[in-house]
Amino acid sequence: MFGRRLLVAGATVVLIAGLGACGGGGGGDTRGVDPGAVTDVGQGSAGTVQEPSPSPDTVSGLKDSVRHLAAKTTRATRPHLVKKCTSATRQVRHTQRTGTGTHRTTRTWYTTERYQSCKKVRAGTETYTRTVRPQRWCVRLDDVAGDTARDDVWYQVSQATYAEARGADEHARMEITPSGTGC
Repeated sequence: MFGRRLLVAGATVVLIAGLGACGGGGGGDTRGVDPGAVTDVGQGSAGTVQEPSPSPDTVSGLKDSVRHLAAKTTRATRPHLVKKCTSATRQVRHTQRTGTGTHRTTRTWYTTERYQSCKKVRAGTETYTRTVRPQRWCVRLDDVAGDTARDDVWYQVSQATYAEARGADEHARMEITPSGTGC
């Protein structure tokens, strides 16, 4: 009975390992996969190559304008913490056992161990630079997703996308992957 259970468990492990190696799990794990990569290119029934669908995060429209917002900082104060250490001692117990059976003896002795007891304590205040608003690069699009009613929509983008949009002509068709909305 035990041998049969062991055989079934072994076969299950081999099956799971085989499916995992082939990628047949289908668990939705997308680590290491480029979202812009072509993932479903193949031959259709008529022999034509199928184009990949655009990423759901991609937005298209006509370039209206660009804006760069520099980081906004201010001076602030916070408690200044310093490390304060004091010397301390503690008794350490040592035990040694010798012999066996009824002739077993135990010898115990103590030694004094020195150590440093450290903690952080407040010692005044310190001034530092606090970031109120992080640096942002923004692009404003018209006719978002082909809808002529959706104009003047701001999107936060990466610095590279901002540079690309800045170099593009006025009302040029752009496809961007925003990191946020508004600006």
